[in-house]
Amino acid sequence: MNSSACIFCSIVRGDIPASVVYEDEQVLAFLDIEPIQKGHVLVIPKLHITNLLDVPEALYGPLFRAAQRVARAQKKGLGADGVNLLQNNGSAAGQVIDHVHLHLIPRYEGDGLHWSWQSDGYENRAESQETADKIKKVIDE
Repeated sequence: MNSSACIFCSIVRGDIPASVVYEDEQVLAFLDIEPIQKGHVLVIPKLHITNLLDVPEALYGPLFRAAQRVARAQKKGLGADGVNLLQNNGSAAGQVIDHVHLHLIPRYEGDGLHWSWQSDGYENRAESQETADKIKKVIDE
């Protein structure tokens, strides 16, 4: 997908309206139009980048600084008790829009939101270490 066909790039260009909560030279943050919770914000780089694996290191700081600012504002402005930070990377992980984005979801004590998180645990410590070794072996490739 190129940036001209990307809905988030259209928002960055101003072709599609959005409820913007934060903007700087490199990052835009706006309300999700299908929020899990009211105040659910998407934080995106203005540059079209498909997924987390392609984000240049120079953009990590600006992206996560913006996320931190928004999360603080969600707590202060909305009275949230906490904030979930979620990033879906690739369709198998639930990424629907092919433009990297961070979800910031305000949370409240007793809000009833639950993730369907079922552990697929390790059989034993050896299996855990074997899995860690597979990742460690290729981490700098």
